[in-house]
Amino acid sequence: MPIQPIPPRDLTGRLVFLGTGTSVGVPVVGCGCPTCTSGDPRDQRTRTSAVVGLPGGTLLIDTTPDLRGQLLRERIGRIDAVLYTHDHVDHVYGLDDVRPLCFTSGRPVPLYCEERVERRIRSAFDYAFTPAPAPGGGVPSIIFERIGTAPFELLGSRIVPLRLEHGTFAVLGFRIGAVAYCTDTNHIPAATLPLLEDLDTLILDCLRLERHPTHFSLDEALAMVARIKPRRTLFVHMAHDIRHAALSERLPPGVALAYDGLEIPLS
Repeated sequence: MPIQPIPPRDLTGRLVFLGTGTSVGVPVVGCGCPTCTSGDPRDQRTRTSAVVGLPGGTLLIDTTPDLRGQLLRERIGRIDAVLYTHDHVDHVYGLDDVRPLCFTSGRPVPLYCEERVERRIRSAFDYAFTPAPAPGGGVPSIIFERIGTAPFELLGSRIVPLRLEHGTFAVLGFRIGAVAYCTDTNHIPAATLPLLEDLDTLILDCLRLERHPTHFSLDEALAMVARIKPRRTLFVHMAHDIRHAALSERLPPGVALAYDGLEIPLS
């Protein structure tokens, strides 16, 4: 039976957190800790990603292994472009879930990414790039658009890439209007800091309470917030060390924990 498209959800001017969890998600498979067994829906965290409603369409940031469930949960039936922060599995390996959206739109989905991410996708999804794909389930229809650190126009908005460090990896965050999305980082280079001035909302990595070699801990994230001075900060990419209700009570004014399904305005 052909796919019957759902009415498009108007997300113009808003960002929706599809996922706010670490690479293994929360609950963690096999774990019985208080967070993993919590009845608070804010402690149920799929892998970190977001969608942004821009004037020219819907922008998806990263394609997590949880993408199918995230899009169904938020009733999102159209993606006009995908923007990638980096090539790690928890941010790339749900790409095949855009396949039904390609069928309904009748056109390829552009993937905006750095060269390293493109290499990972071409390797992991090699079946999508063969000259004559095998008949059967079909393949995602995608095209690549190379980006670096220079600002560019996408779907009617100016996207400002933000160079971040994720341990030994160089990754990207993005500024769209007065919102900056900086997941998967434990260091923001000095050259990037001026691009984070005068923010309404900073979305920032905060993996756990203790230090980690590739992610901000709580204290490190709070120190970065004090340096950047956004009007509001929302933490993402959180592990099961962080229990939403308990930690929220300890955070300073203007700082909060994001959660799956949270919607915020772009300005």
